[in-house]
Amino acid sequence: MELHGEAVIVARDMRPSGVELSEAFMAGVRAQGVDTVDIGMASTDLLYYASGRLGLPGAMWTASHNPAEYNGLKLCRAGAEPVGIDTGLAQIRDRAQSGSFPASSAQGSHRTMALLGEYADHVRGFVDVGALRPTKVAVDAGNGMGGLVVPEVFSGLPVDLVELFFELDGSFPNHPANPIEPENLVDLQAAVTDSGCDLGLAFDGDADRMFCVDEAGRPINPSLVTAVIAGTLLERNPGATILYNLIVSRVVPETVEAAGGHPVRTRVGHSYIKAVMKDTGAVFGGEHSGHYYFRDNFRADSGLIAAVLLLEALSDSGGTMSQLIAPYDRYVQSGEVNTTVADQAAAMERVAGELAGQGEADWTDGLTFEGDGWWFNLRPSNTEPLLRLNVEAADAEQMAAVRDRVLQLIR
Repeated sequence: MELHGEAVIVARDMRPSGVELSEAFMAGVRAQGVDTVDIGMASTDLLYYASGRLGLPGAMWTASHNPAEYNGLKLCRAGAEPVGIDTGLAQIRDRAQSGSFPASSAQGSHRTMALLGEYADHVRGFVDVGALRPTKVAVDAGNGMGGLVVPEVFSGLPVDLVELFFELDGSFPNHPANPIEPENLVDLQAAVTDSGCDLGLAFDGDADRMFCVDEAGRPINPSLVTAVIAGTLLERNPGATILYNLIVSRVVPETVEAAGGHPVRTRVGHSYIKAVMKDTGAVFGGEHSGHYYFRDNFRADSGLIAAVLLLEALSDSGGTMSQLIAPYDRYVQSGEVNTTVADQAAAMERVAGELAGQGEADWTDGLTFEGDGWWFNLRPSNTEPLLRLNVEAADAEQMAAVRDRVLQLIR
């Protein structure tokens, strides 16, 4: 009802609980007189592709990077349109809690559909495959859905693939499928250096986020990946709009402006970014968390599209991954520092008051403060009593000074 479609596409990741949950969900959908289209195990970006390709709403059973005992549901409307608190998710929550589902006299139908091969063609369509130079790439799927989608996509590329943990196993026997945490990149880093790879890629549990390391196994900040891809896409789309969320490095808007594009800053979160992408016609958007959004992918995020574009940029550069990234690596970031704070609003106001006169405050999403050669964002968590701090500065000493000053004020 809230998703507004005559059928719902349903997919799941490799978690054992996903089988029972998706079956029960589809039975409930059909009981409301709505058809179900089961595409089986899939990455979340494959589900988004299916929603855009078929023009139907979608439901993805996954807990992404969370531990094995978790599971959850990602929803979208037809065309991979996001569903957020302000666009239907609150109503779905209220219906689920109240059990208020009107009876239907009709029973929906059911069918299965296989879209993996078609999706792989779609991903490869973002690059000139014939112009790619051969590369050796290690990929850590973390026993997640990358183990299904990466081989299908990379089989059509000149890539010597070194596979790590491609077995689909929702118990995550090797390490958590959460590559934003440095300890979960250790195996990939070793594989890259031991096998002499040109780079390494890591995907989270539902394979919609992508992280990478260079040829020496050094992690590459997603902001720098965003800048590289932005530059590539601006060559094809001169003057285009590029989105970046407000805790992405300032190297991104600087890169976009230098390439003649139009940078637009957004709030953190996929529903905000997709809405701004729709309003502005932006060709691309990137987040610090390893999410990358593409206009020509129904404005949805895809770690695999980002990966093939990164391979193309590396190929075009003629050098190593570290050489490709080096010109963009000109600032120092703190990473996200979380602090438990009971009264988050009062703490942010206290910081703004103490720093008044030292820069410019912006309350778009929490508190963003621009100083002389530095900036920080302090924003509350949506789910926990936390304040999340991100700081960037021209050097490590200045970054540490700003970080420690803000933490002193809120703790």
